[in-house]
Amino acid sequence: MSEELRWKTAITSVEPNKVRLRGYLIDKLMGKISFSQAIYLVLQGELPSPEVGKLLDAIFVSSIDHGAGPPSVLTARTVASTGAELHAAIAAGVLAISRLHGGAIEEGMNLFHAVAKRADEKKITEDEAAREILAEMKARGERASGFGHRVHTEDPRTTRLFALAEELNLSGRHVRISRLIENILKESLGKALPINVDGAIAALLCDLGIPAEIGNAFFIISRVPGLVAHIHEEKTRMRPMRKIHPSDFEYDGPKEREI
Repeated sequence: MSEELRWKTAITSVEPNKVRLRGYLIDKLMGKISFSQAIYLVLQGELPSPEVGKLLDAIFVSSIDHGAGPPSVLTARTVASTGAELHAAIAAGVLAISRLHGGAIEEGMNLFHAVAKRADEKKITEDEAAREILAEMKARGERASGFGHRVHTEDPRTTRLFALAEELNLSGRHVRISRLIENILKESLGKALPINVDGAIAALLCDLGIPAEIGNAFFIISRVPGLVAHIHEEKTRMRPMRKIHPSDFEYDGPKEREI
């Protein structure tokens, strides 16, 4: 092959009877690491600790689904209603995930990193840095991503993720910054604007050293199984080509139950 067409990849090596993911034989990984640990490995290049794997498991569970109302679900169900194949409906749902729906993770990570950087560069407290940056954002008409929720006044997923991170000794500087911002927003707005699950995931991914530019991937990866469930339900339970109302629906699944 022409040398000018040769290129390199450091992710996976495939040879006859041998597949290595980031250097590890994939058949040796199977049954020994969780799917979440494998995701960390493929993205970061190294195996995470069991504690990091456990926190990632919780992150993925936290966003697996949030009812039939989110734009990604409505989009996926609408496309499924037309008789489209599974992959097309999934793709449609994923394409509906963007800045205002599921995209707050990357923006939240950038905000938390900016506060930490400002504090270090100006040798000021994180609280002072957060106040400066939030004031600048307000002047530009920008909002802080990862705070507030249209349904929850206190997102139960955030509470559990932060508690688990504490238990696993994985809660760090960026979780602390997220809490500072939450308090500053409450003070300036005169009402609570609690950290939502996207903001919590953003803070935790920062503390885990995940690059902000792939932060939204964690929401996408998490949400795909939920989309599949909605698509399958649409195809097997609903009539095709129906008009799908975005809010006039009711839940009729199992009642609350314990693990």
